[in-house]
Amino acid sequence: MSENNDVIQKLSDEESLELLSTKTFGRLVVRRKDDMDLFPLNYVVHEGAIWFRTAEGSKLFTLTLNDDVLFEADNVDSEAAEAWSVIVKGTARALKSNDEIAKADQLPLKPWLPTLKYNYVVVTPDEISGRKFHLGDEPERY
Repeated sequence: MSENNDVIQKLSDEESLELLSTKTFGRLVVRRKDDMDLFPLNYVVHEGAIWFRTAEGSKLFTLTLNDDVLFEADNVDSEAAEAWSVIVKGTARALKSNDEIAKADQLPLKPWLPTLKYNYVVVTPDEISGRKFHLGDEPERY
């Protein structure tokens, strides 16, 4: 039987952010008092933080109530028999100043849907947990 150490590799913060930067689709978890919501979104990693755009709505409203968030992205590469998952616990902040927004406008961050999204949000990581998995068949159980 394989040990977890053989199939699960813990990643450093730098390795985790590097993997996050290779993808553009992730999930944001926000929390209101006794309720949580999960939002799929497109993002970019820039200067060690996660950036995304959003329209007015429940996601942005919730971030004004509670800026503590979770962000997660993952990938499965069947050909290489590998997968990875990165979870970021962090603080979200909507950009307000014209200078910050002008800089964010330079990022390769465009909406996937044909909608207008005027609000930029940056998630600053407080804690990063990254894992790489080596995929394979289940070992003999008996």
